[in-house]
Amino acid sequence: MTFQPDLTPSNNLEHIVRSNVEIPHAEQWTMKSRTGHHDYQIMVYKPVEPPPPSGYPVIYLLDANSVFGTMVEAVRVQGRRPEKTGAIPAMIVGIGYPIAAPFSPHRYYDFTPKATTKYTRKPDGTPIPEQGGADEFLRFIEEELKPDMEQQFQIDRDRQAIFGHSLGGLFVIHALFTKPEAFRYYIAGSPSLHWNQEVMQAEEQEFVARLGQHPVRVSVWIGMGEHEKRHPARNNDKASSLTERLSALKQPGLDIAYTEFEEENHVSVLPFLISRTLRFACSPES
Repeated sequence: MTFQPDLTPSNNLEHIVRSNVEIPHAEQWTMKSRTGHHDYQIMVYKPVEPPPPSGYPVIYLLDANSVFGTMVEAVRVQGRRPEKTGAIPAMIVGIGYPIAAPFSPHRYYDFTPKATTKYTRKPDGTPIPEQGGADEFLRFIEEELKPDMEQQFQIDRDRQAIFGHSLGGLFVIHALFTKPEAFRYYIAGSPSLHWNQEVMQAEEQEFVARLGQHPVRVSVWIGMGEHEKRHPARNNDKASSLTERLSALKQPGLDIAYTEFEEENHVSVLPFLISRTLRFACSPES
């Protein structure tokens, strides 16, 4: 005998008034870049707690359509008890796109330094969108978005962080190499270091060469999922080797660390990266 569930709504549910779930203390608006004339969905969370005298720490979050809610809830909960969690209240500035999907095709353009000729199609066989706009995107953040945020909110300019995952992680490393003074904390989650290898190697060499004349004060953290080792791109090895090379410089003001999360993959690692980011960039002792 096959069981047939009764899908008729009960009388107790017929008159429920439903509404959308909103993220407390968060708002969003569309911002058009002057340089590239691209539309971005800017999502901002401001803590309910009053800012420190120097202003709130701020985390600039890439791919905000996919992870803004996760990041906000993490800082909202952990920021309540800094003495227990190791994370003080911080502002989250998410940079997303005016779409409903978690990822926009335009991220390929924003997050890549140059167009790659090695990768031309996605795993499903569709062509990869236009690439090579990372410098333009970084200018948008530095020259348009940051000044706008600093005009509207009390932000500590000495405690600014940037978080990106996958191609977003590649962009974070690109920003570190080309404009290290832009942020105090660089968090690259599962960076796609296989994407623009020759370009990134050249940028790394130029970054290292400048360190003697232009000291930096940055903390860099790269996080990967253990199961990403299975991918033929071998980005775990690339990220670990990059960490070792920069650590070997023993350059004052440059701190870099690498973490591999057991039994996590390229996507499941995201909540772990976000939680650890708060202690990395929003420590009470920093």
